[in-house]
Amino acid sequence: MKIKQVYIWIFSVVFTLAFAYYQRTTGPTYPVRGEKIIAGQTVKYKLIRSHVSEKDADIRVKELPEGFTGEVSYKRLGTNDDWTVVPMVREGQDLNAMLPHQPPAGKLMYHVTLSSGNERVLLNDEPTVIRFKGDVPAWVLIPHIIFIFTAMLMSTRTGLEAVRKGKKTLRYAWITLITLFVAGLILGPAVQKYAFDAFWTGWPFGQDLTDNKTLVAFIFWAIAVWRLKKNPENRTWPIVAMVVLIVVFLIPHSMFGSSLDYSSGQIETGR
Repeated sequence: MKIKQVYIWIFSVVFTLAFAYYQRTTGPTYPVRGEKIIAGQTVKYKLIRSHVSEKDADIRVKELPEGFTGEVSYKRLGTNDDWTVVPMVREGQDLNAMLPHQPPAGKLMYHVTLSSGNERVLLNDEPTVIRFKGDVPAWVLIPHIIFIFTAMLMSTRTGLEAVRKGKKTLRYAWITLITLFVAGLILGPAVQKYAFDAFWTGWPFGQDLTDNKTLVAFIFWAIAVWRLKKNPENRTWPIVAMVVLIVVFLIPHSMFGSSLDYSSGQIETGR
């Protein structure tokens, strides 16, 4: 039995790490990556889509041979601004240009064009959108990340405990509920406040999917704990709550997140 418990914990940890990797590599803040053939050479690029707003954003293409030049054109998202074009500057093997910092939740859309000889190539066919955010202190961000993935770990472990009709289902469900509450409803709003100057932009105040999906997951786990307290043999609700949290984690982070409306100066969601 102890060996089986170890295997269940190992599976839960690996499962959680897989979702952590998925969250890290998906969504509208994950850099745009690709490659283009320019002057017979393969150029790989990574264009950032998120940046701390106190500083200008460094748009950089690395490891380019001598003779390559480039430019970045940008404009504020959702405005009638004209495109501003800035030349890229060579720094060793890299070309870079700086995009001006924006207020929290401000967004710029930009293109990168590289040239070599008479050949001129647009790297990103669709404009890349970069969102600026405030600096979130490590003492808030790190515990938030630890608690949210602990909640995912315990949710998985609780669901598996319910499937095997184990005796610790209620105990694990409580741990899941508490860690989810701390991560999503205490530390989450604190992160949001530092990053975008708003504690909560989900229902009923906005359409921020990160806030809304956290709320939905918490409600399902609260129901699961309530049902288990009334009947410890009830296995349905913890399994349902585990599935709901899995679905929540499958939604890329920051979808329909905070966005600055430049015309009104207000931060909106769902854009």
